[in-house]
Amino acid sequence: MAVSILGLNLGRYGGDVAAPTIQATCEEDKIMSRHRLAPRPECPEVLRAVVGFDRPLQTLFAQVFSRTPEAEDPEAGSARDNKEDGDEDGEILLWVGTEPGELLDPEAAIALVAPHALIPDDLAARLREEMNAAAGKRDGAHQIEVKRILFGSQH
Repeated sequence: MAVSILGLNLGRYGGDVAAPTIQATCEEDKIMSRHRLAPRPECPEVLRAVVGFDRPLQTLFAQVFSRTPEAEDPEAGSARDNKEDGDEDGEILLWVGTEPGELLDPEAAIALVAPHALIPDDLAARLREEMNAAAGKRDGAHQIEVKRILFGSQH
């Protein structure tokens, strides 16, 4: 079941917990970077890995998704295509960076996904640039409201 608050897609329920990473649906609330990484050839169980920076939470995040029978359904299209949406097609093996300020070192984020994915040489530098570019940016009304709902304050 997808969760949406104030036009923001909050992800899918995993058990009793809604996915805390926020994906904005309107351009003014573009709030995070995402770098989709190809799985290592020796990790056929990995569907995809993702690292990025979530500006409102001021944290990097690292995710690894494994293959599931649903992700491999031929009627659903290729499990490894590069469509923007679709991370929910796999099962979450790893998800770090869901709390404010939880993961602040690009090398640490990369180290979490490196056993599962191919890492571009410039990824740490790009993550640092994205963190620096976000410095001083303020949350929009949607982001403030979602933080109040999820965390009880706007942090």
